[in-house]
Amino acid sequence: MQMKTAALSKILFVVTLCTLAGFGRSDHVESELFYVPASEIASSVTFAIDLIRQVTSILSDFAGTFGDFRLSIAVSDCQDLMDFSLDQLSWTLSASENPNSKGNATGNLGADMKTWLSGAMTNQETCREGFDGTNGIVKNLVAGSLDQVTSLVYDILSTVKPTPNSPPKGSNAGGRSPGGGRRKLRAIDQSFPSWVKSHDRKLLQTANGAGADAVVAADGTGNFVTIKDAVAAAPEYSTKRYVIYIKKGVYNEYVEISKKKWNVMIIGDGIDVTVITGNHNFIDGWTTYHSATFAVKGQRFIARDITFQNTAGPEKHQAVAFRSDSDLSVLYRCGIRGYQDTLYAHTQRQFYRDCQITGTVDFIFGDATIVIQNSIIRARKGLPNQKNTITAQGRKEPVENTGISIQFCNISAEGDVLNSLNSTSTYLGRPWKLYSRTVIMQSYISEAIKPEGWLEWNGDFALNSLYYGEYMNYGPGSGLGARVKWPGYHIFNDSSQPNNFTVSQFLLGNTWLPSTGVRYTSGLGV
Repeated sequence: MQMKTAALSKILFVVTLCTLAGFGRSDHVESELFYVPASEIASSVTFAIDLIRQVTSILSDFAGTFGDFRLSIAVSDCQDLMDFSLDQLSWTLSASENPNSKGNATGNLGADMKTWLSGAMTNQETCREGFDGTNGIVKNLVAGSLDQVTSLVYDILSTVKPTPNSPPKGSNAGGRSPGGGRRKLRAIDQSFPSWVKSHDRKLLQTANGAGADAVVAADGTGNFVTIKDAVAAAPEYSTKRYVIYIKKGVYNEYVEISKKKWNVMIIGDGIDVTVITGNHNFIDGWTTYHSATFAVKGQRFIARDITFQNTAGPEKHQAVAFRSDSDLSVLYRCGIRGYQDTLYAHTQRQFYRDCQITGTVDFIFGDATIVIQNSIIRARKGLPNQKNTITAQGRKEPVENTGISIQFCNISAEGDVLNSLNSTSTYLGRPWKLYSRTVIMQSYISEAIKPEGWLEWNGDFALNSLYYGEYMNYGPGSGLGARVKWPGYHIFNDSSQPNNFTVSQFLLGNTWLPSTGVRYTSGLGV
């Protein structure tokens, strides 16, 4: 197959640029945020932005060239991912040049920049993976260029200093875990993170539709019949909340909230009452990234009382119900239902509270910084002899600040799995990437989970470098005596390490506000 001369020239140009790039790692001049001078960071980020633009230009030469559906989807995904990386790098550049400006983030610049740069790294990896099963020549050529981008972003990320977080705030309260047993908790903070404004808190507690900017109803009783049209009407880069109320019903549509749609809130009539459904999947030609029924990139997204589902079934393999790249986002009282790859927490900081998440293989996965609290997590019956894995975290490099933290949850399986434990094995997770990081703490674990707890990905891959931990879990599946003996697996005997994976430390640092009507635990709560 002949490649266009222009495309080959661009590829050679990109590789040459990267070869000439001098990052100067040896110049470790101390500063508040970086291990090198801020001016050097700005220069390197600017170079990375130019490099990604070159890669995007290469991708445009592939679009529509080969008449292959999956390849065209992969190219489209990659273009979108590169475009989002440009935003993340631009935010980093702005923060490095204006460190006293809070901008569009939390004010913890170290944590913010690590989040954005980690996301930019993940985007390159997702782009590369999207070409699996497509033309090998195209995949190899694109992968070579992406490697150069990843290397440069890694170098930048490695120079960002971690910023200390304030200790968790809280007030005394009691709480009921979703495992059914009442537990006495201390240091409970009934707050949303600081990005949830007081107006949003009221919206989260009021009757459905109160204060809505748009009402979606399939029967025509709202201002929109489809969710897509309501999202399209939302303003771009809005600093004010745009509320979409979706009346009860089943909506067969694929929705994406673009990176330009900030501060969108969607409110339904309840889990399994307002349902957004689809069935795109890998077997039918979609990339995993593009298979999502509902996807969101715009920052500060909030959803309440809605179910997102993918009904493709286990035989269709990867089939995402909900995918998120939304930084500083909240899902509250939502259902996320599917089979393989149900919840794709792709990048950025995400919080899930009082949700119901179901699936089979790797059904909570991605490379976001994610905390799931007080939620019900259920494994489902998959293919014959198929093993269920709840998590598959995608941290590729140790400098990333990403991972999955599951706290105060109920982890079990649906009835047909519980009735056939000898034929269906379920595990807490497996290492998708080399530095996969997942912590499960203070959660109920049922007998559905195998005594060893965790499953290998492929032989001894990542068993030394992963970081898995358990702390103060309870229930018949929580016993630690037969757990895996991997070097990267940790049983926490005190609070020092698990405290790093609480909301206040792991997800948002020291940015908290006083209590709201929604229960929220900022620390370990014990």
